Amino acid sequence: MSRVGKRIIIIPEKTKVNIEGTKVSVSGPMGSLSKEFSPLIAINLKGSELSTTRANELKHTKQLHGTTNSLLSGMVEGVSKGFKKEIEIKGVGYKSSLKGNQVIINAGYSHPVTLDIIEGVKIEIPKPVIINVSGPDKQAVGQMAALIRDVRRPSPYSGKGIMYKGEYIRRKEGKASAK
Repeated sequence: MSRVGKRIIIIPEKTKVNIEGTKVSVSGPMGSLSKEFSPLIAINLKGSELSTTRANELKHTKQLHGTTNSLLSGMVEGVSKGFKKEIEIKGVGYKSSLKGNQVIINAGYSHPVTLDIIEGVKIEIPKPVIINVSGPDKQAVGQMAALIRDVRRPSPYSGKGIMYKGEYIRRKEGKASAK
């Protein structure tokens, strides 16, 4: 049996789980999420414990078992604690700002890059070179952070660019001069 699939998810206080057939809705202090799951995986709620069981031993069902459990765990954690990614901008003149429902990034191009904020994601800019992306949906938070990072990925030669906080950039040497 899948190690991830047989994990029991403990539901914290102030978090409610509602199961209607294959649709699971989770609500808590950070918001609410709902997702439709495969009918091959049974989702069981007993008191404050959530577990998953699979219908058969086919390879596809085994793969769905761990995935379903992991997605449920992410939903419960997201509505109770939330997810957060911090992004750093390094480079002379590189900065960011918020304007309505958009993030404006100056990253060394001839024009500022404008990104629309994904629904359900909250963005804070405490300093022009630090962006905090947070929200209850793990996938949406990661997607928004990746979109911001893709504006100017970190360069291994100069170390400039947009990177996650704590991300290690493996530096390379420049061209060797001709002798």
